[in-house]
Amino acid sequence: MNLTRSLTPEVLLRPVEPSDAGTFCEAQWRSREQLAPWEPKRAQEWYDPDFQAARFQDLRSSENTVPWVLMAGDRLVGTATLSNIVARSWRSGDLGYWIDVAEVGRGLASAAVAAVCAIADSELLLHRIAASTSIENAASQRVLTKNGFEQYGHARDYLHINGAWGDSYLYQRILNDRAPGEPPA
Repeated sequence: MNLTRSLTPEVLLRPVEPSDAGTFCEAQWRSREQLAPWEPKRAQEWYDPDFQAARFQDLRSSENTVPWVLMAGDRLVGTATLSNIVARSWRSGDLGYWIDVAEVGRGLASAAVAAVCAIADSELLLHRIAASTSIENAASQRVLTKNGFEQYGHARDYLHINGAWGDSYLYQRILNDRAPGEPPA
């Protein structure tokens, strides 16, 4: 199964490795203010490479999660994750992503979402990907709609973000109309 894609000549989307923990922590620390409105409050251990290496190993071992990193050489510039993957007749997963504050505006989020959708369709044989955004996160909403996601709902008090329950817009993208688990023609 090929889970790696080139996003630009300099940036590669590939599965996370525990050895990515140090550069992940650096990018998260650098981006903490930019990410604060869109993510849960983070305990100090979140920025500890040993904690992240163990978390990455757990994610890699999960049967229902595929975690990726966006790498520019040996520097992590973002992540994308498909979680809550359900097979059988559901064939769906939930998408999350973020980009390093130093890389925002280069189209990397859009490129990563496009690549994850392609992998989900051709390699993971999923039918649907869901995503949610805070109702205030217009940039993320643009990334999703640019990639063929449609808003299908508004969920009140959906996620506990930045210390409070907040409303989210719900999005989905139907990847194909094949029978469950059937490979592309």
